[in-house]
Amino acid sequence: MDNERFVADIADELKLSPRQVAAVMKLLEEGCTVPFIARYRKEAHGNLDEVQIGNIQERLTFHRELEARRETILSSIIQQGKLTDELKAQILACKTRTALEDLYLPYRPKRRTRAMVARERGLDPLAQLILAQGNEDPSTEAAAYVNPEKEVADSLMALRGARDIVAETIAENSEVRGFARAYLAQHGIVKSEVVDPPPSAPTKFEQYYDFEEPVVAIPSHRFLAIKRGETEGVLRSSLSVDSAPIIAKALEIFNLREGSSWAKELKTAAEDGYRRLIAPSIELDVAVELKQKSDREAVEVFAENLRHLLLQAPLGERAVIGVDPGIRTGCKCVALDATGKFLKNVTIYPSQGQMKEVEAAVEILKLVSALKPTAIAVGNGTAGRETEAFVRKTLKSAHHSDIIVVSVSESGASVYSASEVARDEFPELDLTVRGAISIGRRLQDPLAELVKIDPKAIGVGQYQHDVNQTLLATKLDEVVISCVNRVGVELNTASAPLLTRVSGIGPALAKRIVEHRNTYGAFHSRGDLLKVPGLGAKTFEQCAGFLRIRESENPLDRSAVHPERYEVVRQMATDAGLSVSDLVGNSSAVAKIKAADYESETLGALTLKDILDELKKPGRDPRETFTPPAFREDVCTIEDVQPGMKLEGIVTNVTAFGAFVDIGVHQDGLVHVSEIADRYVKDPAEVVKAGDRLSVTVLDVDVARKRISLSARKNARPERMHGSRPSGGQRGGYSSRPQSSSRGFSNNPFAGL
Repeated sequence: MDNERFVADIADELKLSPRQVAAVMKLLEEGCTVPFIARYRKEAHGNLDEVQIGNIQERLTFHRELEARRETILSSIIQQGKLTDELKAQILACKTRTALEDLYLPYRPKRRTRAMVARERGLDPLAQLILAQGNEDPSTEAAAYVNPEKEVADSLMALRGARDIVAETIAENSEVRGFARAYLAQHGIVKSEVVDPPPSAPTKFEQYYDFEEPVVAIPSHRFLAIKRGETEGVLRSSLSVDSAPIIAKALEIFNLREGSSWAKELKTAAEDGYRRLIAPSIELDVAVELKQKSDREAVEVFAENLRHLLLQAPLGERAVIGVDPGIRTGCKCVALDATGKFLKNVTIYPSQGQMKEVEAAVEILKLVSALKPTAIAVGNGTAGRETEAFVRKTLKSAHHSDIIVVSVSESGASVYSASEVARDEFPELDLTVRGAISIGRRLQDPLAELVKIDPKAIGVGQYQHDVNQTLLATKLDEVVISCVNRVGVELNTASAPLLTRVSGIGPALAKRIVEHRNTYGAFHSRGDLLKVPGLGAKTFEQCAGFLRIRESENPLDRSAVHPERYEVVRQMATDAGLSVSDLVGNSSAVAKIKAADYESETLGALTLKDILDELKKPGRDPRETFTPPAFREDVCTIEDVQPGMKLEGIVTNVTAFGAFVDIGVHQDGLVHVSEIADRYVKDPAEVVKAGDRLSVTVLDVDVARKRISLSARKNARPERMHGSRPSGGQRGGYSSRPQSSSRGFSNNPFAGL
């Protein structure tokens, strides 16, 4: 298969034009990154977005791998001397790996089988008589193959061996296998049951102790819950299907003649072939495909949550105090300037008696007096709400009501604190102090800080420990890179982990950029990047447009206009009778520019529109304006939560069955999909996303199991206090929650299923 056929196939699969696919393939082969192609080569591919470009890249990889496997299979069959023109045509026509492997199955080297043994005993001609469906007498024909020396003691044994050959022939037929697999996928049932003997204590999997659901209907979160139950030794699962239609189809393919004297032998062989050879194989195939499908859906949920989390509104370049709450070891407080630079830290003990509380208030006010912060960020972990209340009280008593106090997610804080990145940044500081710095910086710029953490540790996924880890890591990395390049990066303050995610820049080059900055001082222009060892013209092309230099004399260095387009902007300014500095940010002047006047063979309308939009609002941050959450001050623990309460919360995670909401009491509440809106909602992601503020009504509180059920409906009706919703109920909402959270453990009681 050549590249032209790759183009046609991918275009057909993705419903794109061949021209678009060919253009993206060419750019990828030239070493361009997905963000660069999407942003700066729109004319070439017709304004495809990052998702579409990524899909082309993914399908290109698939087709190349399929082609490599096809060549291996053809070579193997040629070496066996068994390749016919018909078989070659079938192999070349295969569109999937499964179909290709089905065709190769009869020729694949394998361990000794019952059919092999039968052939060695000379029974293949007898098997051919069964397949021919003639009118010979089976017993008479079989008697001719009796040979004690070959361990064929009688005609019954001869017929049994011939049926083994026929069974394998049927089982290795690609048409039979394709039908059987498709039939199981369409009509099969997923079943699960509790192990024997069952667990003595209650488990999270009780709704799956006697469970079944069609393969085509089972949602990803339920299938992954069953697989986790198997992993934990609580459940057994299987796939089942009515075999009669599959066997009937096999007999049809092999031309069963009801009037033939061999019909019974063919039926027996087909039943044996299905039971012994086909069923185990296709059940595994369908189960694997179902797992892969569930993995893909779960990964997409994780990716979407992560995207919204990374793109949360930043407080911006303002001084903050970060507080990592604690009880026994105290609260670690750090002062950070407007750029996030660490200035000072103190430890306070506001929960260890009145005297310590007074001392803590004094220390907080000293930091406030010295730093004059815009906000104080308090981690939402253990003692978070109590610490937040203490800080508010302290500020109020000193008439600092202008300073906002914000609860900040600690997800992954301990992972960062112990990481090599944190050690490189703050080698002299304690782990807990690093955690407080991370909390403060997350408020200033969530994206810049969260890129330092393994996305899986942030805790916004669904079954992230159960899905394919390579698929998960690849997808999450794509999301982080996409978000970083969408927002842009300040070159003179960015950390190495943040620079690593910029288009065209990897870990090694990011470190060299930081080293160059530390040695020679700040970059004065984008062009200065070319002085960094190892950063050549191609890398500069890929990364320059996504980097910003706020203090550059050239105002275009502060914008998303790519350096390759600086000349056209200079011409626009000259034609307008202005300097570039006077044009940039001058909306009225930019509005008068006619883009068509500057079109050329290499510069089209799409890119010109982007340039003009950027000139109107250079360096505009695409994220929303920061608004602090409004938790109720009298609701700090789960015991404070009562059915019927109207609360405001922050969506922390969106799964296939609902949304988890932080209402400020350590345990997130669950808004089941059936309670997420006043209309029918199939996918919660249609309505809410991670980071959204959501007004909710408390439906039910189970203090013992630390579960809070919420509703976002306008006329929600509360249920009961200290109740317990049955684990197998229709809501099904207690069956999934990421296992990692603020400090490597979930603060959510729904974790584990």
